Amino acid sequence: MTLEILLDVVIDTLLDVAKMLPFLFLAFLLLEALEHHASEKINNVLASSGKAGPVAGALLGCIPQCGFSVFSANLFSNGVITLGTLIAVFLSTSDEAVLIILSHPEKKLEIIKLLAVKIVVAIVFGYIIDFVVRRHPGPEKHIEDHCKDCGCHDEHAGILKPAIRHTLKILGFLLIIVFLLNFLVEWLGIERLSKIMLSNSVLQPFAAGLVGLVPNCAASVFLTELYLKGAISFGSVIAGLSSGAGAGLLVLFKENKSVKENIKVIVLLYLCAVAAGLIVSFLPI
Repeated sequence: MTLEILLDVVIDTLLDVAKMLPFLFLAFLLLEALEHHASEKINNVLASSGKAGPVAGALLGCIPQCGFSVFSANLFSNGVITLGTLIAVFLSTSDEAVLIILSHPEKKLEIIKLLAVKIVVAIVFGYIIDFVVRRHPGPEKHIEDHCKDCGCHDEHAGILKPAIRHTLKILGFLLIIVFLLNFLVEWLGIERLSKIMLSNSVLQPFAAGLVGLVPNCAASVFLTELYLKGAISFGSVIAGLSSGAGAGLLVLFKENKSVKENIKVIVLLYLCAVAAGLIVSFLPI
């Protein structure tokens, strides 16, 4: 690859990321305002949802970032919510994916499709798991007893600084990942890159699901950019983003002392995510 082509890749990357920046900052600003002024009420809804837990979990989990997956992991570890509700939150969590797609205005319909599918997937698997497990939290548990390490923001921090901090964090990931993908597309071509990513293979959702398990927002950024560039299918991005619970898995291992139960949660999450990806792959969506 010549220096001229490499320079083109760098310029394309900077232009791509620059276009996303205003949308990302505005989105993070709105999210910070929501969490700053309404997070306690929203979290109480999840903790007191009872039999409607998987529905509440699916709807709350689809809010961008992984704040609710962190909070639900803490609640589950202390017996406040069911396993089905926890899995529903994890499955519907997309970390930064929605914000990345939002920064591409021409892809706005993809957001509706992505969220609709993930919410349905989360609700269905959440209720299936609760029906099979049939173990519900005890009535003596209360949300106010367990709100430590829930990912809530400092009430005195305001919304501007956290929004700038989140934007800069994602900006760093975007610069690296978009550059890498632009480089690979330029070097290999989108068709060869798709083949490397197991295009048209039933194994692609399995691979994407494994990537999604990485407890870092870089995984969701990577999967979303691959999808937007056409390197992976919609079913595969559903599998990857459904298994991606972000920091929720880290909090689960920190707060829940039963390693066996934590491993069961990860296995269930992965199997549900891959199953969802495979099913979607065969649907005309």
